[in-house]
Amino acid sequence: MLAIDPDASNDGSCACTGSVGGTCCKEQPQEQQEQEIVKNEIESLKIIYSSLTGTAKTFGEELKRQLLAAEKNITIKELELVDITEYDNDDLLTETSVCVFLLSTYNVEGPLDWFTKWLRDIRYDWRVDRLALQKLRYAVCGLGDSAYGDEFNVASQQIDKWLGQLGATRIYPLGSCDKNADQKAQFDEWARQFINELHDKQSLEFSPAKIEYGSDGEEEDEEDTEESSNNKEIDVDGSGDEMLDVEDMGKMAGKLKAAKANRAREEQEFETAQAKAKRSIGTDEGVVKKANQPRAMVSPMLHKNLTKQGYKIVGTHSGVKICRWTKSALRGRGFCYKHSFYGIQSHLCMETTPSLACANKCVFCWRHHTNPVGTKWRWQVDDPKFILDGAMENHYKMIKQLKGVPGVKADRFQEAFTIRHCALSLVGEPIFYPHINEFVKLLHEHNISSFLVTNAQFPDKIAEMELVTQLYVSIDAGTREGLKKIDRPLFRDFWERFLDSLEALADKGQRTVYRLTLVKDHNTEELDNYVELVRRGRPSFIEVKGVTYCGYSGASNLTMANVPYHHEVVDFCQKLCDKLGNGYELAAEHAHSCSILIAKSDFKINGEWHTHIDYNKFFELIKSGEPFTDMDYVAKTPDWAVYGAEAGGFDPEETRFYRKNRKAEAAAEAAKTAATVAAEKAAAIASA
Repeated sequence: MLAIDPDASNDGSCACTGSVGGTCCKEQPQEQQEQEIVKNEIESLKIIYSSLTGTAKTFGEELKRQLLAAEKNITIKELELVDITEYDNDDLLTETSVCVFLLSTYNVEGPLDWFTKWLRDIRYDWRVDRLALQKLRYAVCGLGDSAYGDEFNVASQQIDKWLGQLGATRIYPLGSCDKNADQKAQFDEWARQFINELHDKQSLEFSPAKIEYGSDGEEEDEEDTEESSNNKEIDVDGSGDEMLDVEDMGKMAGKLKAAKANRAREEQEFETAQAKAKRSIGTDEGVVKKANQPRAMVSPMLHKNLTKQGYKIVGTHSGVKICRWTKSALRGRGFCYKHSFYGIQSHLCMETTPSLACANKCVFCWRHHTNPVGTKWRWQVDDPKFILDGAMENHYKMIKQLKGVPGVKADRFQEAFTIRHCALSLVGEPIFYPHINEFVKLLHEHNISSFLVTNAQFPDKIAEMELVTQLYVSIDAGTREGLKKIDRPLFRDFWERFLDSLEALADKGQRTVYRLTLVKDHNTEELDNYVELVRRGRPSFIEVKGVTYCGYSGASNLTMANVPYHHEVVDFCQKLCDKLGNGYELAAEHAHSCSILIAKSDFKINGEWHTHIDYNKFFELIKSGEPFTDMDYVAKTPDWAVYGAEAGGFDPEETRFYRKNRKAEAAAEAAKTAATVAAEKAAAIASA
């Protein structure tokens, strides 16, 4: 580097006090002057990402774009974006590229699991050289969700640590980006600092000290202390000698004793810090400390993602969206299964939620896990009236946008501007909202029926829940292991919460429903366990529906092979009723949705099913203030909706619409279902 003389004159003469080859810098050839300012060259850089929902891949593409834009100071001859599932782990042992790991880490099964297990194995395998990754230069950025508590970004933390302990050179400290905050802003700042570090050639050079000591400078794990002390070379005076003079052994023993005491003290301080409150309120030496204000549940990035999917965000934690069945009903092409089961017309129904957050990350979630998660409410709380007014306003705006859609019927378009039903099942956990009872009361004051769905993780909330038109609980598995595999809950005591929720449901004394989503190869073989769950909660109805495949999102491994046919759903329901005994029967169906309604035999009055709801009667009972039961507002189920009817639950007054090449498939499926039902009836007659 050239040294500048601050006392040099400003007369245009050269101010350098040094020269190259004895020649003044101004007298050097232009080509030689340009060599003084040399770009930092990197032979190869790989951005290796592990993504569940696509965020890590998106961030990887953004980092690649930023690196290419930094060509003024950095030259990268080869720049790759690599999915960690396509990266051969063994290549890491000979990797010479700069590797940036962008890792989405959650407490669910994902693409990162195999890499994490492999790296852990070589880290703790005594047969593997402790400097096995000495040629690797790396940086790690974890993308996670702080709602997971101690498990937040734990995989990326471990990977960052293990890489360093295996001799790799860390270019920049571990990044930790929280989905429950402004994750994009956090990543952008980390990426900016990382790229700045690449400008410094020294940061890319391997440190000999790290080779000598076999560590990345971090404390070794407790279990490795003894082994490490035997393997590390000791170099007190920096000479590099492995031998230690006898007269120096006393000094060394003292240093080791002091180091051991310091480590014990640091561990104690760490434990003490962990036990302290994270935030304090009150005064400290006359200075008033204010608690952090709760933040909005929906961050700018979440708002962008959800809006892109068609959601209308209301306030800080609520949302509303038009259901596809609403569009179908407006065009006279049929209603959803709730019309067959309970008499709801889809164009009069609003699908919303006062809480976009959920305590599960179900494998079949059709929202692809873009909504936030949490086990306790830690966000801002909006007023119930504000949420309802905003939801209705946005719902009507979306209805209005459909006026130009071909086939929309004028009479239904006008009817749609009077909401009669509210499905609190859009996404998230509606019962999680602190003022859910006040919200439901507002619905009833507007003569809007309430259908509330909960994932059975908040038993206290179910117990506190006041009257709703119909209260649902999702039972997606019959065993602890199955529930963890399918719902992927955040709570550690999820199974106990699940069972407590079912027992709380049994005490409600109103219309209650078990919602069961069938996923082939996941929960279709748990009949005996489901029988026990039904007896525990004694629901009025059991809705059984085949899972809907929503495309690959990276968040689950479901495929079309996991979607059951309607006749398979029927077979499952028949077996379930047989095991339950005389208390439950197949009552209604909606073949188009692969849905079956199992009802208590009490709803079969004088030989006819009464699963529909008399909504006017319900509102009268609510306003009366008198206690009532689920049998006080029943209505007769139409013949076309009853199980086994030729219509299969499709309203004959609607126009059946088939897509190309689907009519023949639908006819074949209907024939197959009819044949199955006929065979079952024949077998039943024969056995009788």
